[in-house]
Amino acid sequence: MGEFESKLAGMGVTLPEAPAPAANYVPFVQSGNLLHVSGQISKDGDTLITGKLGADMDVAGGQAAAKVCAIALLAQVKAACGGDLDRLVRVVKLGGFVNSTPEFTDQPQVINGASDFIGEALGDVGKHARAAVSAASLPFGVAVEIDGVFEIR
Repeated sequence: MGEFESKLAGMGVTLPEAPAPAANYVPFVQSGNLLHVSGQISKDGDTLITGKLGADMDVAGGQAAAKVCAIALLAQVKAACGGDLDRLVRVVKLGGFVNSTPEFTDQPQVINGASDFIGEALGDVGKHARAAVSAASLPFGVAVEIDGVFEIR
């Protein structure tokens, strides 16, 4: 077990197998040293984390959903790196989509669930640029979807 996975284990997190795509796309594409990971939805095991922020889900619930997305992103990075997460050099950017009502304006707080987790797990390697935007709906009614760009060696 490498450095990053040891840190995750200390946080009580074991990366799952990388989720399979839900439609006609690939889970990641590598171009040079950049790894583009497709959007990961808030799905914990076989359970979809559904809801609309500002209607039937609060910020804390959204943050928990965002953390699940971040774990799935790291699982995809590990898969792309042939099982060696320590090939990760830097989290470059996360794009966060929050299923929310028109009146809800705390999308950045929701996506902090992913950013805070990645920062704690990866330290300086996890410092990233980010977008956090509202979506009228997301696939399968999930609360959050996050994609990412990563630098790997």
